Amino acid sequence: MSDRHSSIVRVLSSVLALNLLVALAKIALGYATGAVSILSDGFHSLTDSGSNVVALIGVSVARRPPDQNHPYGHRKYETMASLGILLFLLLVLVQVVRAAVERLQLGGSPEVPASGFGILLVTLAINVAVVLFEGREGRRLKSEVLLADARHTRSDVLTSCSVLVALVGVRLGYPVFDALAALFVAIFILHACWKIALDASHILSDETVFAEDDVRAVVQSVDGVLGCEKIRTRGTMDHVFMDLHVWFDGQMPLAGAHDLSHAVKDRLHARFPELADVVIHLEPPPIDGGRHRRRY
Repeated sequence: MSDRHSSIVRVLSSVLALNLLVALAKIALGYATGAVSILSDGFHSLTDSGSNVVALIGVSVARRPPDQNHPYGHRKYETMASLGILLFLLLVLVQVVRAAVERLQLGGSPEVPASGFGILLVTLAINVAVVLFEGREGRRLKSEVLLADARHTRSDVLTSCSVLVALVGVRLGYPVFDALAALFVAIFILHACWKIALDASHILSDETVFAEDDVRAVVQSVDGVLGCEKIRTRGTMDHVFMDLHVWFDGQMPLAGAHDLSHAVKDRLHARFPELADVVIHLEPPPIDGGRHRRRY
């Protein structure tokens, strides 16, 4: 847990520095040229930095061990941090749409020099590197906050590409492309909002993590186990809680059934290393189609 936390913090800190550099460069260029598309993209990039700060706070809280009020630990705070990223995205979405509508109503044409295109290309290259790096580390560490942040930055890559295309159109004599590109930015932001909300809802609503058939196959591979039912899993990608009912021979001594249940736990942990805890309810196999339990 400590190594994982340190790794996530190290990734987020590096990404924060790069995102600030990209955001400041775009905002400065946007104000200098009057291009609402560049300015919108810059503020979009600035939310990347804000989301990094939110994520750092969330991860710091999430690493706390279980306590009396949080017996399952604090890992869902990391998921809540990803919702903080969502809030930043919604705020910037409103600003981008407002700026685009004003440009369509008031008109105007930005002037972007060749050096401006060079700055945008450099920031685009940095964003691509951030997406690849953060996505890879998010999958390796199984961190939803890193994956959410990488998705956020991925939308930044796509918006930067649309801005570059729009500015080419402006230079060819179509100034309306500037406002249209800003609206295009809004679409990417909205899509990123939806994906982050969807991923977080899976965790916060305790959606099943492992398929029942996969768990049942592992449990029934242990000699002496007669079957299982009521398999439930919940939690984050790398911190899963499981409880299930496992059937043992009713004539088996309690100590023997207890030892066998630990063999089941060991087999489950070996197959699913993401498991934080497994609770097994011992019982005899059902009779009469499962309506009654055999009494011994």
